[in-house]
Amino acid sequence: MNTSTGFPTSYAEFCYLITQRCGTALTRAYCQERIAALKDSSIPATSDFVKAYGEPHCRQVIAWYEQASREALA
Repeated sequence: MNTSTGFPTSYAEFCYLITQRCGTALTRAYCQERIAALKDSSIPATSDFVKAYGEPHCRQVIAWYEQASREALA
């Protein structure tokens, strides 16, 4: 975990953050919803995310959601 930002720097940290700290199951449907939202720059929250954390981090988060979606049981 990046100690200066509190954001994950690996897939394992990402999964822990979403499932344990946020209490959200990484279901296929949830992951697909998040991927679609993060790829849509017309959504204000997505634009804010990219402005705050940068395009490279956004792409990394999308990749983690894609991996979680592939691994999801439901």
